[in-house]
Amino acid sequence: MLTQIREEKLRNRHLRIRKKVSGTPERPRLSVHRSHLNLFAQVIDDLAERTLFSSSTKASSFRGKEEKQLGNIEGAKKFGAYLGVELKKKKITRIVFDRGGHAYHGRLRAFAEALRENGIEF
Repeated sequence: MLTQIREEKLRNRHLRIRKKVSGTPERPRLSVHRSHLNLFAQVIDDLAERTLFSSSTKASSFRGKEEKQLGNIEGAKKFGAYLGVELKKKKITRIVFDRGGHAYHGRLRAFAEALRENGIEF
């Protein structure tokens, strides 16, 4: 019962944020989903309804064979740096950050700061 209430509150916060946040071709939306062990990110152009780029901490291009757990703050920093480089390859330097209803602290904050350090503006 409490889990359902928590998930419903998270969904409502995300919908409230989505009313205000939208991606354009010039500034696509970076949608971040945080699970217990991983981070998932999608760069979305909402006007064209297209996903321009997506990746996660589970992706083989990001995860090395020796790294087992990347669901912590250090893993979020590494993932933010990796995503910053990949977005620059796609010539995306300005985004709108969609935190998915989660609070801006911990892993999400470390991820966002690593993106900023790698030249992504938001």
